[in-house]
Parts: sequence; C-alpha cells; structure tokens
Amino acid sequence: MRSQRNYPHLLAADLSLDLVDVSYSGATTAHLLTDRQNGAPPQVTVLDGTEDLVTVTIGGNDIAYVPSIYVATLPHLPRRALRLLPVVGGRLRDVLDPARRELALEKVAVSLVAVGERVRELSPHARVLFVEYLTLLPPPGEKSPPLKREHADLARHLADRLAELMAKAAAATGCEVVRAAEASRAHHAWSADPWTVGATLPLPGRPLAYHPNAAGMRAVATMIREHLEGQANSAL
Repeated sequence: MRSQRNYPHLLAADLSLDLVDVSYSGATTAHLLTDRQNGAPPQVTVLDGTEDLVTVTIGGNDIAYVPSIYVATLPHLPRRALRLLPVVGGRLRDVLDPARRELALEKVAVSLVAVGERVRELSPHARVLFVEYLTLLPPPGEKSPPLKREHADLARHLADRLAELMAKAAAATGCEVVRAAEASRAHHAWSADPWTVGATLPLPGRPLAYHPNAAGMRAVATMIREHLEGQANSAL
C-alpha cells in the first residue's frame, strides 16, 4: 500500500533526487531495523552509504496510534469480539488501554534512538531527518465524531508523546527533526482545510482514514524542502 504520491516522491521531484522508497503500510521500528515484513527485508538494508538525504517517519504503529483510532471508530463492536478477528485481533484488543499505550511509548523511545543510530551508521554522509506525523485530531474540547472524547484524548496524547520522543531521538543521534505535527495543528482532519482524512470508507483511489491526503503530503514535502534550505542558509 505504498503511495506513489507520498511526500518522498514529491520531495524527490522537487529536488531532482533519485528516490528509493521503502515505506510500507503498518511498518514498525522493528520492520525498519531488523524484521522482515511480509517478505520485504528490513528497510535499512537499502542504505549503502551513498545517500545524500534519508527521511524517516516511524513509531506510530509501535504504539498503535492510528489502530487505536480505528478501533475507537467502531463503538458498537464488543471488545471481546476483537479477539476473534483473524491476524489483527490480538494486536487490537488492547489498543485503547492507556496503561498498555504507556508501556508502548516507553519501548518506542528506545527504538527510535536505535533507528537514528543505525541510519547514521549506514549513511554517515547523509542528512537524516525524522519527519513527524501530521496532526490528526482537533484541539482538546473540540468534537471529532465519531470518536468519543476519551478516545480522542488518548490519540492526542499518543501523538504528542511520539513527537516528543522523535525529537529526543533525533537530538541524541545527530539527526534532524521536521516539526510537521505543530505545523499542521490547524489542518487536522475535522478542520476547514484538512491535511489528513477523518473517518471514511476505504474506497479505491482515496487515502485511508486517519492518513494524510494529497494536500497533507504536499505540505510535508514543502516543510522538508524549507527545512533543508533554512539549515543550508544558516550554515553560510
């Protein structure tokens, strides 16, 4: 489910760069570092030291950020019924448990540092950018149907903590961070000018629910380009 119109493709076109895109729907930090994903090798295996730029957006699936919103969108599905779903049942039944999410955040904090260290090791001459996820939810106090307030609050917490951990991992490993979350707060999925998609049916040709739309992907590509240009100018 790799998009051909995601921010790496747009950015590569803007900067006239050759792109190797190994993004993968549902990937975790383990899939990036060590584990195969449905037969695909770990994503870092494509790095050979010749890269000029590496962009990384990862960690959301480690903490079940979007999966938790998906589950919360199905309020009439009994929790016990989730256990019966093939393949994903075991992963989904605890995604709305705040205590479990805190444990997941503790683990991903370590994993994100490992990502930064490994990418820097494999691509020592590249600029490595952790690119935050776009903001999905409106500010606290604003409604986001069909999500209940408690579930929206949990999702906001996960998003905010993940952005914090991404920034810390970047700082600890000599990488950079693109602050897409803060830049997109006014463009959440329920806004008048959304950069992400709210609850919707998975129809062909349309972005998935709770994922970036075309405007969001273009916005992130622009943010990265401006970040790169700004850093270059500050070095002069």
